[in-house]
Amino acid sequence: MTSFTEKKNQLRKDVAQFAKSDTRKSIMQLVNTLGPLLILWVIAYQTIAISPWITVGVSAIASGFVVRSFIIFHDCTHGSFFKNKKANDIVGFWTGVLTSFPYEKWKREHTIHHATSSNLDKRGIGDIDMLTLEEYKEASKLRRFGYRMYRNPLVMFGLGPLYMVLVLNRVNRKDAKAKERKNTYLTNITVVAICAAMIYLVGWQAFLLVQGTTLFIAGALGIWLFYIQHTYEDSYFENDDEWDYVKAAVEGSSYYKLPRVLQFLTGNIGFHHVHHLSPRVPNYNLEKAHEEVKPLQKATTITLVTSLESIRYKLYDEENQKFVTFREASERLRMKNAVNI
Repeated sequence: MTSFTEKKNQLRKDVAQFAKSDTRKSIMQLVNTLGPLLILWVIAYQTIAISPWITVGVSAIASGFVVRSFIIFHDCTHGSFFKNKKANDIVGFWTGVLTSFPYEKWKREHTIHHATSSNLDKRGIGDIDMLTLEEYKEASKLRRFGYRMYRNPLVMFGLGPLYMVLVLNRVNRKDAKAKERKNTYLTNITVVAICAAMIYLVGWQAFLLVQGTTLFIAGALGIWLFYIQHTYEDSYFENDDEWDYVKAAVEGSSYYKLPRVLQFLTGNIGFHHVHHLSPRVPNYNLEKAHEEVKPLQKATTITLVTSLESIRYKLYDEENQKFVTFREASERLRMKNAVNI
């Protein structure tokens, strides 16, 4: 009889065959992502004289291609988009500038995220802030208020993109090495220079209307994708001594089943369970891995409709191993207090 450990090892081996970049596919993806994005931006600026609302609509469509550009950036940070490291670094830097993300900074933080995802004892880097039911119970009133504000959809998806673009992506962590710091500084300088040139050419009002709309919507979509891929009712979380990498990947990351158009714009990142199991699988191989490796199809499947439920989930209940709402949390805490009395 095959042991659980042997099954895990076999699963990782089965997925490893898809961790091969294809230069032709990567180049085609650059063309069908950056080409439409630049065309949409030109159209957006041209329509300002006709109607700002048309401009906003075109910019909203462009934001989808910014998300797709970010997936290319994301693959480059994993070294999976091209076989050549230098090619990944160059494309990663410039798609990082395009999406406002510093390459080296995000590369390190995201690597930590992969190594600690769903580990209750190693939260804090590359994650969306999450408290357990017990931690919330022990928290001060100020901490509870701050957490409630943070988890409010208007804050997370409204102010979140602004904070991410203007603050979080612009500064280094205290423990950042020299290479990472220099890369962040270079990214910031490049972004400012391009923005200044664009403002000089089209004016600040037009620039804010087009680029501001595009980046804001793309940022909100990016946060939503990251949120929904790990926040669903029966998501896997465990303390360090019981934490398992494979279970964290397959049970702690969802399969976000999207319509084909949205799957295209999000660069197949909906197959997040595959990505977490093997980060070196380029985005254009994720669906194939999911379809051909049968155990991966057991991952929690979420659709556009069912994903909206996850907005309600705020705290992780360790005892019952599931996410709960604030209302459910209050009821459970009251029940516990009643039993203790």
